[in-house]
Amino acid sequence: MSNPIFNTGAFPDQFNEKKRERRRFYMNDQGVTEQSRQQSPGQGQPFAAQYGMPGQQAGRAGADQLNQQFNLPDAAGSQGAAMTYDDVIRKTVTSFAVVLLGAAGAVAIGLVMPGAVMALALVAALAGFGLGLVNAFKKEPNPALILAYSATQGFFLGAFTMVMEMMFPGIAVQAVLATLAVFGTVLALFKSGKVRATPKLNKMFFVAIIGYAVFSLMNFGLVMFTDIGMFGLRAGWLGVAIGAFAILLATYSLVMDFTNIQEGVEAGVSQKYGWAAAFGLTVSLVWLYIEILRVIAIVRSMAE
Repeated sequence: MSNPIFNTGAFPDQFNEKKRERRRFYMNDQGVTEQSRQQSPGQGQPFAAQYGMPGQQAGRAGADQLNQQFNLPDAAGSQGAAMTYDDVIRKTVTSFAVVLLGAAGAVAIGLVMPGAVMALALVAALAGFGLGLVNAFKKEPNPALILAYSATQGFFLGAFTMVMEMMFPGIAVQAVLATLAVFGTVLALFKSGKVRATPKLNKMFFVAIIGYAVFSLMNFGLVMFTDIGMFGLRAGWLGVAIGAFAILLATYSLVMDFTNIQEGVEAGVSQKYGWAAAFGLTVSLVWLYIEILRVIAIVRSMAE
């Protein structure tokens, strides 16, 4: 269906095909109840069907029940206010602000203790990986854990970028601009309706990402425990090709993020799931930035 973040407990069955229609509210003798369009009519009839048109048997409903009906939050029902695009944007900006703070912390430590920053970055990377899994499989989004993930990933990105910048001056600006260009292009194409996530592409994506994850872990082990070089099996033009493939995966992950956000807003899911949306976007953009940074570094290393 989507990015792995949304395909787990974070957005339970809110995006189930049978539950994408907005909830409807009905009134019976006990008060206001919520009923989806898939329920049988006998389980709860609309107010007009039970009590007639306004003015007919109005005393049976009572003014207090009418007040309850019209005071209910739109679409989100008992879960509170519904998720909106503005809410997702605010939470995503908050998440990326924490990423930037983590990166700034890594740079500050690197300037004072350059020998220690990479060791701390490795710890941050492992912590971020663990927090990513926890957030992905939680049934309810936890803002504190999501922001903790942003902080650890930001620290790793700051340290990694600082090392790359020392080796290839100007690479950080190149990677940031390229990431923003890809993000802006995907968003524009999605809003125009020219790109959409489809079930067939999603299946292909999940197969590809599993294979890529296995390869990345193997390559990481070779880099850490052998003298194969800083890029491992990703050196040279083979590394560029693998990096381009990874960038395509990260780009499609953004398409799935946008699709889920759109479906969530249209379905009227609870506002708290805006944090799950922000987490998904953070994961995709961090991944995209790392892959772009690595490809640029490989290309520049071959040119020297």
